[in-house]
Amino acid sequence: MATIDTTTGPLRVEHRDGLTHARGVPYATAERFRPPRPAPRSATVRDATVRGPACPQDPSRLDNVNGPIIDQLEQREDCLVLSVTAPIEAAGLPVMVWFHGGAYLSGGGEAPKYDPDDLAREGVVVVNVTYRLGVLGYLTPAGAGADNLGLLDQIAALFWVRDNIAAFGGDPETVTVFGQSAGGDSVLALIAAPSAKGLFHRAIVQSAPTGARSDRTAMTQAMRAALTGHLDSDPLTASTDQILAAQRHAIAVAQKFGVVSGLPFGPIYGLDPLPITLHQALAEAAPRVELLIGYTRDDAAPFVAMDPRAGAFAELGPLGRRIERFVARRITAKVFGDATTELARNWNDVGGDVATFRFDWQPPDAPFGACHCLELPLLFNGDWSDAPMLAGHPVPTSLAAEVRRTWADFARRGTEALPTRTLRFH
Repeated sequence: MATIDTTTGPLRVEHRDGLTHARGVPYATAERFRPPRPAPRSATVRDATVRGPACPQDPSRLDNVNGPIIDQLEQREDCLVLSVTAPIEAAGLPVMVWFHGGAYLSGGGEAPKYDPDDLAREGVVVVNVTYRLGVLGYLTPAGAGADNLGLLDQIAALFWVRDNIAAFGGDPETVTVFGQSAGGDSVLALIAAPSAKGLFHRAIVQSAPTGARSDRTAMTQAMRAALTGHLDSDPLTASTDQILAAQRHAIAVAQKFGVVSGLPFGPIYGLDPLPITLHQALAEAAPRVELLIGYTRDDAAPFVAMDPRAGAFAELGPLGRRIERFVARRITAKVFGDATTELARNWNDVGGDVATFRFDWQPPDAPFGACHCLELPLLFNGDWSDAPMLAGHPVPTSLAAEVRRTWADFARRGTEALPTRTLRFH
């Protein structure tokens, strides 16, 4: 055990296996439907050896892909915490700030599966962030408060990193933000947000559903109306269970809007802290933010499989499986691949440094191929043995080491550290 002082007070941290772990560290506090405020300084030593909470949420629709993520964590609305993992005696190391995925509806940075011990051993300091989700974080009932609160939480966490990470041996001038799925979408929003400018200079975007980010206005309006109408009590005093029930109702309303309904919640452009359009903001940011962006070969496969219409494929036997794979590849291209290629091309055209990647590796007998989330066990060394996407197989240690080394090298020196600007992981 050791004590590290921060702007929010002294922390009792754990030293184990050559690493410093600080868990469940409050970086901000917030009332329901209100923007975050910096966490007050504690006069007493805070125990940072136990995991913090996750935002209240329903079970994830991807539990049948990556297994349960937050089942070991408490859930509560007071969830603005982060964890830091750093080599003991670290000094001036690059910092990597992780934003988890989960469609802005599920997940949490404190989840054991996201433990970054082996990534930190590559010579970086890793910060895992928990932020508000769903109705509580991204789509407030009419008249109840502000939107984009989850994004404001993330920015508040980055300010905490700026002010405190040197105490853990990190360099606040060498910060890389990275995230997967909704976390990758969050990274793009952070790049676009003027209030996050200067808090990081590199970004890694993993499987962001960029192709599902257009024409969301009508869906958002319908969801807000559904939320407001479904709550029969004051949104500020309703129970958490009532909020989640209204959230489920809003998600059901979103389904009629097609592909965009796959990401019903998320940052709303044109509302604080975001500009009106994503593309113009990214073009302005490209010259100052180095970008590594990519996806997995079969990103969409789990979502195709869970579609109610997929049952028709099963009735066709081997032909149906081939058709399902074809459909999954087409949707992967539409939602993930083509959008990634276009964004990278535009980044390069306006003078930004960019590299792309694709994960093609899959375990033998993998039910969804090289699917959404499959790279996560390669980056994070929590226990993924219950993840159906791995079909009972361990991840290859050499490939996992290559992925972690590549991510850490990018955090250290940017695109110049990469062997090529078009990476493939097999």
